[in-house]
Amino acid sequence: MKKAGNRGSFQRVFFIVLDGFGIGAAADAAEFGDAGASTIKSVWETGEARIPHLLSLGLGNIDGIDFLPKNPNPRGVYARLSEQSGGKDTTVGHWELAGLVSKEPHPTYPNGFPNELLSAIREASGRDILCNLPYSGTEVIRDYGAEHMKSGALIIYTSADSVCQIAAHESVIPPNELYDICLKARAIFSGKHAVGRIIARPFEGEAPNFRRTARRRDFSLEPPADTLLDIASADGYDVIGVGKIEDIFTGHGITRSLHTSGNREGMQVTEDLLREDFCGIAFVNLVDFDMIYGHRRDAHGYTAALSEFDSFLGRFLDEMRADDLLIITADHGTDPGFQKSTDHTREDVPFLAVHKGSFGRNGGSVHGFGAVSATVADLLNIKRPRDAVALPSFADFLRA
Repeated sequence: MKKAGNRGSFQRVFFIVLDGFGIGAAADAAEFGDAGASTIKSVWETGEARIPHLLSLGLGNIDGIDFLPKNPNPRGVYARLSEQSGGKDTTVGHWELAGLVSKEPHPTYPNGFPNELLSAIREASGRDILCNLPYSGTEVIRDYGAEHMKSGALIIYTSADSVCQIAAHESVIPPNELYDICLKARAIFSGKHAVGRIIARPFEGEAPNFRRTARRRDFSLEPPADTLLDIASADGYDVIGVGKIEDIFTGHGITRSLHTSGNREGMQVTEDLLREDFCGIAFVNLVDFDMIYGHRRDAHGYTAALSEFDSFLGRFLDEMRADDLLIITADHGTDPGFQKSTDHTREDVPFLAVHKGSFGRNGGSVHGFGAVSATVADLLNIKRPRDAVALPSFADFLRA
């Protein structure tokens, strides 16, 4: 643990990413086919959102949000962040939040993967391949699950994002074997084929009612430079990854990892960390907004999940210590009301930060998710990551 005498402004920073929680189309959204997308607007228009604590932090006061109630006395620092990276997926979004911009988008495969990659996977795994098309994760096991059960072939599919997903029934290919196959695929998908993530998708059950299990694992690219996590841990701080953070950063800079099965467990683990003594960063990913509700375009489910998070947030705010800082943000959009596709949407994301003594300050609109890492680095009194050096920081607002 970091020695108390060397601490920055806060002992513990809780850095929560609501995966896929966009707040409106980015300025360049049309280039991604996402003009008009707004995750938060689709959620709000269900009429079912119960988010008093997010509104108390200033969510409705953020620049460009004109449909949410505005709080006359918000208790947090709030801002609108736009992405510098050339993509709209989980990997580039999290990397940029941690201070590393990906200028070039990772490759995508709208027509499936080329034979050279499939042949290499067959040779490495000793198994044949089914599908090889862009597909919904729930539909692909419905359509190919029975054939997979008979043949033992891997179900390989993709999406509009830079991913290769490999699905297998746990009784046919146990999760640890599937993870090993994904690691081999990670090595195969290199160079010009270096997709952002290889995702293991175990499932269970009987046809036609197959269901995905909680034992998903993501195998991301190695970050090409140090992020906030590397810098903080090298300086002696604890860096605790909750959810799929360890997978996204391939373990870099993580001193402790707590994998979770979804939002509820992620929130419980984060609440438990409030009662632990550590000094540094708890970096949390809540994946269900994206994985379960956004991709399936389930606006009502998304709204219920956000309302559940808000209830957790109320408890969390009550239990925070005087030297705790909470930051809430997102990595991209996944607008559940956007019917052009079932994939991520190029959106701006919120920045909400609060501590026991904070008061409302508008941080405006900033071009760069890395403003989050610049803020955390300044508050912990450590070096900023490479691509956050020149970005604005909200640290002075939070020290006031």
